[in-house]
Amino acid sequence: MDGDVAAFARGADAPGETGRRGWRARLQRRTLLRSAGGAGALGLGLGGYAFGYEPGVALRVVEHHLAPATWPVDLPLNIALIADPHCGGPHTTLPRLARAVRMCNALQPDLVVLLGDYLADHRFTTSRPSFRGVAEVLAGLKAPLGVHAILGNHDWWEDRATQRGGEGLPEAAADFAAAGLPIMHNSARRLVHQGRPVWLGGLGSQWAYRERRGAYRGADDLAATLDAFTDDAPAILLAHEPDIFPDVPGRVAVTLSGHTHGGQVRIGGYSPVVPSRYGNRYAYGAIEEAGRHLVVSGGIGNSMLPVRFGMPPELTIVRLGGTADRDTPMVAAPRRAAA
Repeated sequence: MDGDVAAFARGADAPGETGRRGWRARLQRRTLLRSAGGAGALGLGLGGYAFGYEPGVALRVVEHHLAPATWPVDLPLNIALIADPHCGGPHTTLPRLARAVRMCNALQPDLVVLLGDYLADHRFTTSRPSFRGVAEVLAGLKAPLGVHAILGNHDWWEDRATQRGGEGLPEAAADFAAAGLPIMHNSARRLVHQGRPVWLGGLGSQWAYRERRGAYRGADDLAATLDAFTDDAPAILLAHEPDIFPDVPGRVAVTLSGHTHGGQVRIGGYSPVVPSRYGNRYAYGAIEEAGRHLVVSGGIGNSMLPVRFGMPPELTIVRLGGTADRDTPMVAAPRRAAA
């Protein structure tokens, strides 16, 4: 038995202390120091995960199987969503974006959609590519029905001319067009899938112009976008921000959005901060309201702070039609895919 412990057991004075009370005080200090050390190590571990591994290394595939009433059950369509890359160091470098492109191509989607916010702009960004550099990496995506892109609010905010009231689209649009990815803006494209027409609409950003802190004005025109659907073929809408969803009619089978990043921090299905006037209502995932469907991707990059916790970066797959059970129209099945 250790000499100090033996002395304590006999009721003798512990070295440097007085009796049992002093010995207890020493044990309490040791316990406190060990607990503080453990808490510190835990804090460092959680910090490394939230500021390092999850935002900068993790990349998962999340699937949503939907059977909207306005989508033909015998017309299965697999759509890959890439939302909010916010490319820039230290987390979403161009090589990491290229990894996402390889993962996406390996999934062999019928259609790929890019949902905006292509460059990082938070104060902790260590390096940043150009819009053209990002577009050239994304041009490596492959799908039979093509790759179709819209702009996000940050893509508009980057362009000083449009923010001052200039005409036309931000400079990002020209860079994407030069890379073979012309931007959709309050317009629609008629695709043909398995010999049948499908409409794809692309809405302008609803937060395109920063007017004052916390106030934004949109470049979106939902009526014009819907008017571009010139027949009754099934339709899909791309909208960077999900806030438009209450105004989207049942004519649209599904609205696909990003922007929120799932809140970046999400615990128990709740995100403390969501950039939406609806809060957690449209924060993340597959949402059904009155028979209408919305999917909000958690995206890849980060905004405001380079942190993610409980909301790993993702590629999102939406599977429409096929053998999905119309009585259970929303089933989210997250899984990991090899890079």
